[in-house]
Parts: sequence; structure tokens; C-alpha cells
Amino acid sequence: MNTFASGPKRNYYGKGDVIVYRLYRDGRANPVFGASVKLLIYGDAFWQTYSTGDNTGLIATDSMKNFIQRETMNFPGDNLEWYCHFLAAKFLTRYPQAEGAQVSATEIPYASVAGSSVAFAPAGPACANASIELVRHGEDLQVVEAKSGLAGFRLLRLKGSAFTGFVRDEYTTLPDINDRPLHMWLDLDWTGGAIVTPKVREIVETVFAGFESGSIQQIIYQIGQKILAEIPSIASVHLEANNRTWDTIAEQGTAVGVYTDARPPYGCLGLTVKRDE
Repeated sequence: MNTFASGPKRNYYGKGDVIVYRLYRDGRANPVFGASVKLLIYGDAFWQTYSTGDNTGLIATDSMKNFIQRETMNFPGDNLEWYCHFLAAKFLTRYPQAEGAQVSATEIPYASVAGSSVAFAPAGPACANASIELVRHGEDLQVVEAKSGLAGFRLLRLKGSAFTGFVRDEYTTLPDINDRPLHMWLDLDWTGGAIVTPKVREIVETVFAGFESGSIQQIIYQIGQKILAEIPSIASVHLEANNRTWDTIAEQGTAVGVYTDARPPYGCLGLTVKRDE
């Protein structure tokens, strides 16, 4: 279900999973910009389509798709936050019957092959994402919410992760683990900071690599605190981690082991840290 920071809507509609690739072939840096975009709009002008089937004033979702793809040519940057704002503002300017618009985009990342300026391969799995909601406020457009994020981290630590001292009762079968190979998935998003995604990515990887922890909860808390400490523009950050630690097939002490993908169910852990805390 889609939600809007400006509040519940009686009706909304739009186009999702609109794929765009903009390629600069003139030798500049960052030549590949790829994204999957969703555009949602709302307003009383569209209610009659629901209530009577009258499509007067309705912008077809196919036209929305064409708008996104063609206007990407006119976007001069490679920042997802600016891209979402560019599309939302231009759409509301073009179609005054829309009272507000929410645009979200997920990066489709590519990285150069062996430092080449002409050859690229899919990157990841962690991908940047961004979303913005704009509403009309008189003659102006007002930003209701702007969020950025990174999703899809797959992080493996060979040692230095423990999990001990938890509640023990008739339902407990898990032993205390003093040193485990930890496989963790992580998504996070934040408000108040733009053009900081590379720094957030660096902090996530640095903390995970360098911090010996007593739980995944402690890891994501340390990540959140370091993000707030090092990026003053970020007001709050929400983190959600999955414990995807691999199942053990066989081990020879702590020197070597063979493992397989963890079976479901998995542990899910969330945290929000804010600057005023």
C-alpha cells in the first residue's frame, strides 16, 4: 500500500516500474544513469473517473510513462533526490489539475569494467533510492517529504560477532555464541540529507568491518550513531536488518567451516535514531 506524508488520500493513481537509462557517450564522469521510477498523483479533479467513469482531465498512466522517460533527457544531473524533485515539479507545472505528486526512484547501478570509460557491468547489490512528495501551496510547490536511502546491503563478517546472555526458558534452543560468522542484510533510509549517499555507504561498510558486536542490534545502533555524528545534514535515520547468518554444515574449530544459506524464518531488527536523542 502506498502512503503519503501529507495524509491519507481519497484517490490516487500513477505509473510504477518505469525504467530509464540515460547514457552520456562524450567521455564525462558518471556516464550511466539508470533508475526505476514510480509517479503517483492525486486530486479531486480525478474523482469523477472513479465515481462516473468520466476521464475528463485524467492523464493516462501511459502518458506518465512517456513523460518520465522523455524528461530524463532534460535532467542535467545524476543525483536521485534532485531527479525525483525535477520530475515531480515539472509534472505538476505541466498538469495543474493534479494537487500533489509523489515520485520515487530506485537506482539501477552500473560500474566501469576494469576502469574502462566505455565498458560497464551491473553493480550492487546495494542500491540507492529516493522519494519526494510535492503539493500545491497557492502558486508555489511545497516539499512535504524528501527521503533518501540505500537498500540491499549483503554483509559478511568472518568473526567478531557474538550473541549471548539472552532470555532462556522452555522455548529456547539456541546456544550462546561467542564468535560466529555473521551474514546480515541491511536497508536504511534517512531524512534531511541529500547528496550524501556515498558517505552513508562508506559508514555502513566501515562500522560493519571494524566493530566487534554482541548483537545485530548493537551493530545497527553504531551505524546510525556514526551517520548522525559524521553527516550533520541528516536529521534521522531508520535502519532495518535481517539476520541471514548461514546454517552450519561442518566446522573444524574456529579455523574452517562449510555453510549453506539460512533457512527461513529469519530475524528482523529495526531501529530509528534521531538527532535530538
